[in-house]
Amino acid sequence: MGRFFVDIEVTNHQDVIRAQDGTLPADKVRRARLRGLVDTGASELVLPAAVVSALGLPELRQVTVRYADNRRAARTKVGDVEVKLLDRSEVLSAIVEPDRTEAIVGAIVLEALDLVVNPKELKIEPRDPQGITAALGG
Repeated sequence: MGRFFVDIEVTNHQDVIRAQDGTLPADKVRRARLRGLVDTGASELVLPAAVVSALGLPELRQVTVRYADNRRAARTKVGDVEVKLLDRSEVLSAIVEPDRTEAIVGAIVLEALDLVVNPKELKIEPRDPQGITAALGG
């Protein structure tokens, strides 16, 4: 599959909650729009450190990440990231990469938003255009 980019919006979900309960003006909700590399070989959402800092996302813990070339590194995992993509949104966690300028949109993000990759057109699209469908075992 070729590599391609999508535009995503990330928001501090704690700010969204505070705006909903009236303790933060709506225009003070921290959000950012950035390009995201769609990579189904990656599992997580990865955000540049500068974006994480600007959004004030809360740190959850340190994790070990493994890159495609098998290098390993310790990275910070943050939470309460509201991700919006193709008019769908979900609150997720993200791995912080210090030297990135773009996001990585991994398989967990696509699954959470019920999106699939169209490899012929190098784009993502809803698995079910009628809405998000949850698959339950039985």
